[in-house]
Amino acid sequence: MTPNENQESTSYTRAKALDLARQVLRIEADAITALINRLDQRFTDALEIILHCQGRVVVSGMGKSGHIARKIAATMASTGTPAFFMHPAEASHGDLGMITPHDVLIALSNSGESAELVAILPMVKRKGAKLISMTGNASSSLAREADVHLDASVKEEACPLGLAPTASTTATLALGDALAIALLDARGFGADDFARSHPGGALGRRLLVHVKDIMHSGDALPKVSHTALLSDALLEMSRKGMGMTAVVDEQGKLLGLYTDGDLRRTLDKNLDIHTTRITQVMTPSPRTIDADKLAAEAVQIMEQHKINGLLVTDTSQQLVGALNMHDLLRAGVV
Repeated sequence: MTPNENQESTSYTRAKALDLARQVLRIEADAITALINRLDQRFTDALEIILHCQGRVVVSGMGKSGHIARKIAATMASTGTPAFFMHPAEASHGDLGMITPHDVLIALSNSGESAELVAILPMVKRKGAKLISMTGNASSSLAREADVHLDASVKEEACPLGLAPTASTTATLALGDALAIALLDARGFGADDFARSHPGGALGRRLLVHVKDIMHSGDALPKVSHTALLSDALLEMSRKGMGMTAVVDEQGKLLGLYTDGDLRRTLDKNLDIHTTRITQVMTPSPRTIDADKLAAEAVQIMEQHKINGLLVTDTSQQLVGALNMHDLLRAGVV
């Protein structure tokens, strides 16, 4: 065992690790809390510069600030503000051509003196692009040259050595998120807009799928007349395979619902399925949903009321469809 390995094995304890982890989280939480009280008109000035931007938002930073810049750009791009990341070192070797006079550059640097960012400031200014800086030093070059400077300074880093960017990067990321969400709200960016930016995966399915996209309708819709016998309802349930059937009047208006669960309760009562009318055992005025609602809303209703199926009606309570949890699972909504 080397001296270094021996030192590590004797100094480490689970309790010490937990204490240090809690201290890191407290320091980073305090850094974000401090930002709340510092937000002022400069934040809304930055917001309005971006709202009036005719081009795109270019976010840039070096090192750890670069990683945060990538996240801020990605968040903005997915919430209605066209944005991308530009590496400041590459900018000096041709990538500065990404910036047009109609763009806004958001420059991230804790010191505000990152050489790669400072080096491109004259060309950014010459192009006529607006500059927003996020730094931890209000007297820095980036802060002074910016059209708007956002103060992302922190009292201390969470690193015990005071060296690794921790609280400072967390604060900058939170400030970028605050700006992105304020922009989202100002643009009236909604769930449908968000879904169009996230068509893949579970998120897209959850936001894009509507009840009408997955419901059973037409000949696949289980339904019987209010004059039907219980035996007729059971036959319909068996044919359609949804574990339920709707009960409608002569005009197709929904009156009730009969399910597999109702059948178990019916059998407990020793009722004759060949003489009992469905209206005697159905659940009247069952829960329904509109065809234009999101399928995710159907999931919420089913989970809240502990049911496995829903009937779909229009504004006049005409039956138009039915769906169950299996349909939602197949659609990838749950």
